[in-house]
Formats: sequence, structure tokens, C-alpha cells
Amino acid sequence: VEVDSRGPPESMRVSVLSLAFLGGAAAFAPLPAPTSRVSIAGRVAPTCAVSQNASPILQPFQERRALKVISGLHNFDEKLVKSVVGAANAGGATLVDIACHPDLVKLARSLGNVPVCVSAVEPEKFVAAVRAGADMVELGNYDSFYLEGRVFSAEEVLALTVETRERFGDSLPLSVTIPHTLPLDEQVALAMELERAGADVIQTEGGMPMKPSAGGIQGLIEKAAPTLAATAAISRAVQIPVMAASGISAITAPLALAAGASGVGVGSAINKLNSDIAMLAAVRQINEAMSVESARVRSRAY
Repeated sequence: VEVDSRGPPESMRVSVLSLAFLGGAAAFAPLPAPTSRVSIAGRVAPTCAVSQNASPILQPFQERRALKVISGLHNFDEKLVKSVVGAANAGGATLVDIACHPDLVKLARSLGNVPVCVSAVEPEKFVAAVRAGADMVELGNYDSFYLEGRVFSAEEVLALTVETRERFGDSLPLSVTIPHTLPLDEQVALAMELERAGADVIQTEGGMPMKPSAGGIQGLIEKAAPTLAATAAISRAVQIPVMAASGISAITAPLALAAGASGVGVGSAINKLNSDIAMLAAVRQINEAMSVESARVRSRAY
């Protein structure tokens, strides 16, 4: 299935047949490692073919069961963050992603044992959050910037990644989002560069806001189509884990795993709900859907 990197048009129709490749995507063989890689814009990234980070936070990615609940890069509402983090802890999430502020980090850590990731696009902002106890950092979650007309080039994302590694060394787990605004082949090329630069996880995304042509299950699949396509392509080109985000729900989380993802990041399907009970139910539903898919894949392996 080919998906326009600018996001699917409103007339797009996603049929069961058009997504059938996802059911067998777990059988995709990794692409041979390239003999050479040309750095973006001539910038030479430090060589790091495969992340050697042994942090236990990355274990769920290695086991292809990572579930990250996202409260929002610009969400500094303590009440809402508390609700999202509480649902993540009670619902079986393996990671919670919050705005980069030390007070929010302390709040999140006080609510349970789920590791805390902070998101920002300025590496210097990570310093105070890490000191406050953040377990992981994320360069990405760009959605709110797109609404302001701000886009991120491949060169900028790579430079931010290199700067983050220079500030924190190799011990701090680092996830980096690939901008969906790049053509798919450029997303793949950037992912390979980020792997060399020391990223531990690559996160994919889709166009926001999406306007599915239909409701129900078809609409949910259409909304996730760009990130599923990016996940399928990137997971074949890198050896580090790939996390699918944007438009992920209980319906599409298993498709993401089948497409090659090691985990999913879920934001609006949880943080836009209007009650703690609804958030908790959504996290559990996604977690259960992923567990069923993981069990299916393991059974096929044996």
C-alpha cells in the first residue's frame, strides 16, 4: 500500500484487502545493512549501528509490547496530566510521555511505577526534567507545532539528536520522531541516520489532523494509515525499535505490531476522553489488543 507522505486525501478508501499486507508484515525480512550511508546534508553522525543501551525501560520494546501513553508536549495542566498518568499506571502501559517540566515529572513519578518520558524539541530543556527523575527523553511529538505552521527538516532533527547525545551521553534512553512531512523515502533515510547517531527508538507519526472518509473501524484505519506505512518501511531499514504513533487505537495498535512496530504511542485516543474511568478503559483495551497480537505472532514463530 502506497500512502502519500502528505497524508491521505479525503476521498481515500481503505479496504480490508488494501491493508491485508499488515497481517503478514511480521514476516518482513530486515533489509540488508547498507555498506555505506551518506549523511544528510553532509553531516557526519557518530557511528552507532545498533543501540547498546541496556536500560530496563527499553525491555518492552525488545519484547515488542511497549505501550506509551502520551499526555501532550504542550499539556502543562496538572489535573489532566494526573488523569492520563493514573490511567497509564492502572491500565498496563509501559511508558508515559509528558511535557518537559520538572514539576510534572515529580507529579508523574508520585503516581506510580510506570517510567516517565519527557518530550521537547530543545535539548537544553531536558536537563531539569532529567534531574527531576525523567527516565527517557523524546525529541518529537510535533503535532502542536504543525498547527502553528512550524515544520522540522531532516537536518534539524539529526542535529537535535546529536546535540542531545552530546549533552547526556549514551546512558539516557532517547526516542526521536520522524516528521511525517518528509516523503517516505526521506523518512527512511533519516531513520538510518538517527540510528547511527545513537537514537534508541524511532517514533513514526501521521498527518494531523486527519479527516477519515468514513466512521467506525474504516475511519480508524484510515487515520492510522500514514504512520502504519512509515512503520512498515522504517522497521525494515533499521535494527533499533520502531514505535508507531498518531492515530493509534485499539483497532490499529495490533496492525502497527504486524507492520513491524515494537510498540505504540497513544495520545488523543486517551487524553481527549472526559473521565478517568474512560481513560483507564481505553488504555486497558489497547493493552489487551496488543497482547492478543503478540501472542498470535509468538504462536506463529513456534
